[in-house]
Parts: sequence; C-alpha cells; structure tokens
Amino acid sequence: MSSSDEEGSGEEYLFKIVIIGDSAVGKSNLLSRYARNEFNAHSKATIGVEFQTQSMEIDGKEVKAQIWDTAGQERFRAVTSAYYRGAVGALIVYDITRKTTFESVGRWLDELKTHSDTTVAMMLVGNKCDLENIRDVSVEDGKSLAEAEGLFFMETSALDSTNVIKAFELVIQEIYDNVSRKVLNSDTYKAELSVNRVSLVNNGADGSKKSQGYFSCCSG
Repeated sequence: MSSSDEEGSGEEYLFKIVIIGDSAVGKSNLLSRYARNEFNAHSKATIGVEFQTQSMEIDGKEVKAQIWDTAGQERFRAVTSAYYRGAVGALIVYDITRKTTFESVGRWLDELKTHSDTTVAMMLVGNKCDLENIRDVSVEDGKSLAEAEGLFFMETSALDSTNVIKAFELVIQEIYDNVSRKVLNSDTYKAELSVNRVSLVNNGADGSKKSQGYFSCCSG
C-alpha cells in the first residue's frame, strides 16, 4: 500500500533560484529565453525583482524552479538583498565582452554567501558568447575562476539560445541532488521539504552523481 501511496502522491518540490550579476549582462534575457523562448534586444533594466516559475520532471517527480531576476544596479542592492533568503540555486552572470562584469563576480559571490542560509548550487555563466569577435574575458579565465570557487561553469548566449536550457537544468538537477542527499540523511529535512510524504531512492551505494568541474562553452 505504501508504494502505491508514494506513486500517486504527486510529489513536488519548489526551488528558489536567483540570477545575479552586474547590470546589462543579460540576466533578464537569459530568464526570458529559458522560460518563454523569447529575446528582447531592447529590454530595459530590471527594477527590483521579477520571477518566473518553470517545471521539469526528475526521477518521476515534479520539480518547480522559481527563478528570480535581481536588478544589478548598485542603487537596488539594498532592496534585492532580502531576496537571497531561501535561495538554493544561483546563476552568477557576467558579460564576456566586458571584463569589469567578470571582475565583479567575487563581490556577487560574497553577497550571495552572506545572505543565503543554506547550501546553494552555484553556476558561473559567461553570457553573450555569440559576440566572440569582441570577447574581453577568455574561456580559460572563466574556467579558472569557477574551479577556484568550486562553481559549475558555462558560456551561454541568450540571443541564439546556446547552452541556456542546459545551464538552468544543470543547476536545478544539482539542487535536486543536494536535497535528495539531505532527505536520505534526515527525516526532519524530509518533513520540511516535501509537499507530501516523500520516499527517495538512493542511486547506488555512493549516491552522488555530482558532476564537479562541469564546463561547457560555445564552440568556436
């Protein structure tokens, strides 16, 4: 009876993910490309916070990602800091054509670590890789920073869709894996996280399928 209860329980997870980085690195267009397959070349700067909810299925369970697009301008930083709370995933975005946005990554990471209250699956995203001819940050520099900080790394293009879905889905999968490991090890955590009673099956004795050092960039 318990197995049929589990199969019909409609297990569901809701994960909060934030997209952070300097203004005009393409955060809003990454989200609109992922959520609605849209790109707006004349999008205005985000004021405050906007979010979209996307669903995907992992291990037969519905996983919803509530993805928050936080404004990059300095004057909104005090407003958006509260929105880090509860985030279990983050995309830290820079523009490969503007080195200053890459140099800001450390500050955004510090802010994320200061305000987040749990384990966060983090990916460094070098956006606008379609603009290879005016590249100002090398792929190697992106990889090196990601390795140093223990982040996933991917170069994307919201304009032509390169790696956009892959970047979001990898972060969502990593969050799910993090949560699954905690659920397996903690009944209390299981009770807090699950909408219904959840029974997760460990994938083998070692369990973890974490692809540490996952790199993907545009083919040149």
